[in-house]
Amino acid sequence: MKEAEFNQIADDLMFSIEETIDDSGVDIDYENTAGMLTLTCDLNGSQIILSRQPTMREIWLAAQSGGFHFKLNADQPNGQVQWRNTVNGELLSTMLGDACESQSNQSIKFDF
Repeated sequence: MKEAEFNQIADDLMFSIEETIDDSGVDIDYENTAGMLTLTCDLNGSQIILSRQPTMREIWLAAQSGGFHFKLNADQPNGQVQWRNTVNGELLSTMLGDACESQSNQSIKFDF
């Protein structure tokens, strides 16, 4: 995968996260700058940070629970792309939802 393709996929991912937050009504603000999406929980000011790593073709997640790396898995039978944890294979959508719930005390389900 070329860097431009990775960046487009990462842009789509970040936009999907922003839309989900907007549509959910949770008290989480976000700021997207320079390839980094920062989520700030209104409850306590804690942050969750997603950053793209084009050289490695990864998305990194930093939350109170730790730091995690995710690689794109595009070999799904339904053609859907999935971001999976490089250590345990867990989905980014699940881990991001868990981090948001843990830090904001509000449930949100990401579907990407």
